[in-house]
Amino acid sequence: MKEKLEKMRTLCDTLNRFAYEYYVLDNPSVEDIVYDKLYDELLKLESETGERFADSPTRRVGGEPISAFKKHEHIRRLYSLDKVVTMDALESFDAKVRKITSPIYTVEYKFDGLTICLTYKNGLFERATTRGNGTEGEDVTAQVLTIKSFPLAIDFKGTVEVQGEAIIRLSVLEEYNKTAEEQLKNARNAVAGAIRNLDPKITEKRKPEILFYNVNYISDDSLKSQTEIFDFLRKNGFKVFDYLRICKTLDEVKNAVNEIEKERKNLDVLTDGAVIKVDDFKTRDELGYTDKFPRWATAYKFEAEETLTEIKDVIWQVGRTGKLTPLGIVTPVDLGGATVKKATLNNYGDILRKNVKIGSTVVIRRSNEVIPEILGATDGGKNGKTVEKPTYCPSCGSLLEEEGANLFCRNEDCKPRIVAKLANFAQKDAMNIEGFSEMTASQLLDELSVKNFSDLYKLTVEDLLKLDGFKKKKAEKMILAIENSKSVELKNFIFALGIDGVGKKTAKDFADEFKDIENLFIADEERLLQIPEVGEIIAKDVANYFRNDKNLSEIRALFELGVKPFVETNDSQGVFSGEKVVLTGSLSDFTRSQASKLIEERGGETQSSVSKSTTLVLAGDSAGSKLDKAKKLGIKIIDEEEFKRLINT
Repeated sequence: MKEKLEKMRTLCDTLNRFAYEYYVLDNPSVEDIVYDKLYDELLKLESETGERFADSPTRRVGGEPISAFKKHEHIRRLYSLDKVVTMDALESFDAKVRKITSPIYTVEYKFDGLTICLTYKNGLFERATTRGNGTEGEDVTAQVLTIKSFPLAIDFKGTVEVQGEAIIRLSVLEEYNKTAEEQLKNARNAVAGAIRNLDPKITEKRKPEILFYNVNYISDDSLKSQTEIFDFLRKNGFKVFDYLRICKTLDEVKNAVNEIEKERKNLDVLTDGAVIKVDDFKTRDELGYTDKFPRWATAYKFEAEETLTEIKDVIWQVGRTGKLTPLGIVTPVDLGGATVKKATLNNYGDILRKNVKIGSTVVIRRSNEVIPEILGATDGGKNGKTVEKPTYCPSCGSLLEEEGANLFCRNEDCKPRIVAKLANFAQKDAMNIEGFSEMTASQLLDELSVKNFSDLYKLTVEDLLKLDGFKKKKAEKMILAIENSKSVELKNFIFALGIDGVGKKTAKDFADEFKDIENLFIADEERLLQIPEVGEIIAKDVANYFRNDKNLSEIRALFELGVKPFVETNDSQGVFSGEKVVLTGSLSDFTRSQASKLIEERGGETQSSVSKSTTLVLAGDSAGSKLDKAKKLGIKIIDEEEFKRLINT
């Protein structure tokens, strides 16, 4: 028994180290198969002994649903922050602070998720709670245990409350939505629904993580500043976002805020502002608190993303797959620098959950410059006219089918389905037919009976001259664009087909794996499941698509008309040939995607994190931990000027 317990202790320590490297450092030292083998061995020993350590990684598996959330009182109150939205207001905040002292500030990102407070006692994780009203929150320990980006055991042996923001990365949300029965429209709601859900398995499925930024309470009062808090968090294995600016002047604070506003659009995490804090705790004590906020901190909030408006009507849009999506027509309102006239709802169940009625006053939110979403009615659905659930397709009149949470029109000749299918086929990331739009697709369908992809390649200038708005020059330009689209990268061609669940990334994965569309034709579900991140639903949909004779005939027709998908090969003799490159920081003249493409076109491979296999790091402005790590590992580092020189060589 003693030997088994000692072996379990070793396995726990080893697996926790591997998890820290993978989830916090983003630098795994072993392959998944090694981790899985040791994990299975630990499970077996725990079963044999009937024992499980408090920091065992097996505790993180999603358990059975709980009946209700219990309340928990925080050791120390969790304050919210006052906010400013202009530089003038920020100057006013600074002036009030300077009446007491000459401060040193810290500036960090403000993430848009769900505040979580973790309690540790004697070095072991005890519980997780939401912020709640600041004094009392809800115990979400079962849900948070499924998250792997925080430690179950820490070096500090006293009592401590650490505070962080639970988030779901935008890329993770996009992947989740590819196979989800019910689409999640924004990362903020997705993570709140994941944590505040009575079923931990749902939490685990949505893959949230926590970014830590504060120690709310520590029993030995050893921490004296915000910078010491960040050091404590890093030392004890908490995931901290790699940005903390130390500012001695207001101008430096403003520069940091402007830097965050610029760079946040490149992040894979939803942010809505910057947090400015007085660094030193002694100064904080002198400044004190109001009833609601600390006087030593504020949040600089960027353009408003939420507002109130009234629902005028709800219409139902038919998409490419036949799925109906409700769209709220609202009283026009300014939001995030744009005039909003409509906002999305997910499905009929979403309308009921959010108590939306025609005539309701609703909260709408706009994230990342996409069409806004209706979050809910302010009156709880007490006022307004009930939105009726449709029985027939609003476009073609076909009887609708209900599948899961959604309604579908199964008529393949339904006009909006055809128009959306053609527009998707022609878009930039697909066949890239310049100048083609949904309006063009609608005209072609109505006046020239263009229904299939192949019909586009049979069009002539004379045909287009029959359409309203098409003069000779425009018609010739469109025909030339259609002709030029015949030579297309395989990944774009696969995406253009509009297969359910196959987005740009999955299409690229298929192209990289199969190299030829013919190989994809014959791949069965078992073969498709061998590709990382391809799940059972996508595998089934793809296999079914290529089993359909009508789909295959259409693809053959495209080939006969001159469409030739190809796999773009990197230049094996290019300047980055054999290099594995990590990009960090911000570039002046390139986006990251542009720089990555230039590297790959010249024989290189881009990586997301620095590891022992990395051979080169391209460091822009404000490069952080990746640059530090590259220096420690002795990896070659170039700046943007050197990058420009290399790509022009």
